[in-house]
Amino acid sequence: MPAPLLTIEVSRLAAGRARLRLAGELDYDTAPELVEAAEVVRRDGCAELEIDLGGITLCDSSGLSALVVIHRNGTGPVRLTGTSGQLQQLLDRTGLAEVLTTHHTRTTATTDTA
Repeated sequence: MPAPLLTIEVSRLAAGRARLRLAGELDYDTAPELVEAAEVVRRDGCAELEIDLGGITLCDSSGLSALVVIHRNGTGPVRLTGTSGQLQQLLDRTGLAEVLTTHHTRTTATTDTA
């Protein structure tokens, strides 16, 4: 059985917050998985999302679109962490870095409560 193209690890943080740690490819085939995972977490009461992109090996326009959909559909902030230099450059060039809060390295100030 082939390895999944995208894995999403969900961690509950402080009340109302969750981290989605991604690994693999965020593209046309996998972007809907991320949108669905964010919707599930939000239905469970987590308005504020941290999306850790440190394990992303590929991100295309569908992946960027998924991040915009998650941002627009939410009631709380979406923060991107672990963005690689290449992904950050893509966010900067498309103007999405102005819409989405980004951090080049993984956030260490938050701790899991689960």
